[in-house]
Amino acid sequence: MSMEMRADLARWRLMGQPVARISVSAARGSTPREAGTFMLVTASGQSGTVGGGDLEWSAIHHARALLASGGQAREMRIDLGGRSGQCCGGEVMLFIDVPDGRGLDGIMAELERQRREAPLLLLFGAGHVGRALAHVLAPLPLRLAWCDSRPHEFGPVIPAGVDVHDDGDWQRLVTDAPAGSGALVLTQSHALDSVIVASILERGDFRYVGLIGSHTKRRRFELAFRALGLPEDRINAMVCPIGGQGVRDKRPPVIAALVAAEIVTRFLHAPQEDGDADGDERRL
Repeated sequence: MSMEMRADLARWRLMGQPVARISVSAARGSTPREAGTFMLVTASGQSGTVGGGDLEWSAIHHARALLASGGQAREMRIDLGGRSGQCCGGEVMLFIDVPDGRGLDGIMAELERQRREAPLLLLFGAGHVGRALAHVLAPLPLRLAWCDSRPHEFGPVIPAGVDVHDDGDWQRLVTDAPAGSGALVLTQSHALDSVIVASILERGDFRYVGLIGSHTKRRRFELAFRALGLPEDRINAMVCPIGGQGVRDKRPPVIAALVAAEIVTRFLHAPQEDGDADGDERRL
């Protein structure tokens, strides 16, 4: 999302369009977005979201009125229940302003910081499933590096923000990846899959290592990895098959959707151990 918003903001600034910002300055209880979330609005466009529904529609209306009038920044306290048209049950405080040039520079810097600090996911393979995955994963809050030695396989459209490596230099990507990175391995060659996965498991510090394939493929890879002397706990860290086992649908877009859900739950978010799912956001 930060990549899309950054591109939108850069385009609007180049066109000289005034931009308003809608920020969730505080949140309590069950709310559609957390404190710190913001979106950008112009007279005819928008980027990002503060939660959708009547909450967002009203905020956009006020933001555009502020752009048209040149008035002062304002705060909106919204009860997400009763007469609000929404039944989340919580409360949010929105802050709406029109940043000047320095303020927009700050937003650009914040979006770039978010991009740099996002976890890195390596995607090896640009076949049918790889292409479907690249388009599904690109909007997620991660940095996606996509690698294949066949430049023509990436397709005519590369999703915004995806870092393409068409030289097939998987070794460099694995070596340079920071601890806590993730990987999805689905090349055109089982032998290459095995070498890449073994190299990642040898490191032992990836948060997620996913391999496309069947249970039979997993068993064969496990035998090969044991022969290499890889510890059992590292072998067990490999996720194969990927995308769960409840849906037996092998169409690439379906596989991509299932794997994307797995990436969100097993890579981007660790399981919650304590507390309510809503969490304890900043008090109003």
